[in-house]
Amino acid sequence: MRENSAVPRPLFDTVLIANRGEIAVRIRRACHALGLKTVTVCSEADRNASCSQTEDGFLCIGPANASKSYLNRDAILLAARLTGADAIHPGYGFLSENAAFSRAVENAGMVFIGPDECAIATMGDKIAAKRAMIAAGVPCVPGPDAALPDDGELVSQIAADIGYPVIIKAAGGGGGRGMRVVHGPSELNEAFTVTREEARQAFGNADLYMEKFLLHPRHIEIQVLCDRYGNAVWLGHRDCSMQRRHQKVVEEAPAPGITAEIVEPVGLACVKACRQIGYRGVGTFEFLYEHGKFYFIEMNTRLQVEHPVTEMTSGIDIVQAQIRSAQDERLPLRQIDIVCEGHSFECRINAEDPKTALPSAGVITDLSWPEGDGVRVDTHIHSGYRVSPYYDSLIAKLIVHAPSRAEAMAKMRHALAETRLDGISSNLALLQSLFQDPGFSEGETDIHYLEQWLEAWSAS
Repeated sequence: MRENSAVPRPLFDTVLIANRGEIAVRIRRACHALGLKTVTVCSEADRNASCSQTEDGFLCIGPANASKSYLNRDAILLAARLTGADAIHPGYGFLSENAAFSRAVENAGMVFIGPDECAIATMGDKIAAKRAMIAAGVPCVPGPDAALPDDGELVSQIAADIGYPVIIKAAGGGGGRGMRVVHGPSELNEAFTVTREEARQAFGNADLYMEKFLLHPRHIEIQVLCDRYGNAVWLGHRDCSMQRRHQKVVEEAPAPGITAEIVEPVGLACVKACRQIGYRGVGTFEFLYEHGKFYFIEMNTRLQVEHPVTEMTSGIDIVQAQIRSAQDERLPLRQIDIVCEGHSFECRINAEDPKTALPSAGVITDLSWPEGDGVRVDTHIHSGYRVSPYYDSLIAKLIVHAPSRAEAMAKMRHALAETRLDGISSNLALLQSLFQDPGFSEGETDIHYLEQWLEAWSAS
């Protein structure tokens, strides 16, 4: 991967990694490549995990329950002080998009490797984010940029003005939670009441908003890199439409069938939005794409699980770029320098039953990964590793890169066939079958495709 030659200024030299699993390993490697020391925290359930077995050491910060360990801001800050860390990388999930945590890290005299609290708060509130995107000229899903009123008649009028079907969403939501599709007026009142209560309980924010529900969209993302001096670039686009229960299973870059002429104005609008809100670090703009048009849905103010496919096509180490931004370095790249080549796929390998998606805990008894040019595995597991029942089921990411989409698909088929993972259930069989599917091979599948495909596959 392309790396700039500038040496980071010593704003910090020790990074505490406030996460677990494959992303903790990924961040540690990026830090070491930049000459930085790392400290890894872990819960009691992860004490013997490979992410804790590092030359830099680790610190157990609490019990298996994430709220008492990986989500415990005070425990993480104390661990940083005890170990002499002067920066904290949150990875993804957990506290990565928590504005209060970002503020607490900075108030403690440490560097939060991510955007500042204002950017996190703005983009974390979907209504505020939509307003910011409209101001920057980023295309948005039809619907008002304001919270829904309490008055049922006014809500009904808003839905009628948008046109059914509509989707009601939590302003502070994410991860596929806090949303209901409404196909007609008779469903509206119940959907509004149930979603508002779910939003209040799950996110501590009962505000809802409403948008047009697109029937057959694709999920397209645009990755951005920014520094604190107003420099920003976008790194092409990726397709994340292969989803199960709103969770991504396979990602690819670039998104097939979308021309540069269509996506370039959107990418430039994303860059403009970053400059307007003073965004720093890495981020991802998520869109629905239907009938040749992009519709903004949200921005993730953090590193994403699927960043490797963009790394493979752009040749840029996104994690290192994120760390360099936190070191107050100027972005060494201009948009003209960004050249994305070839095609990349990422398969999320999960410890779960391939047909029911129920998590599978236990000990991995035998493990073998594929190797070769253009094949990459991001993981923390090893033979003898005990998969915990307490956390997300993601245990590895298998990534391939080749000159064309067809060649990348063939390479992924071989890579999946060469993968051996025994002792627990995994979704390997699902992935192997999906990469043999003619519809997926043709590309341009929408966000509902995998769910429909799974119904037939699970019954076989």
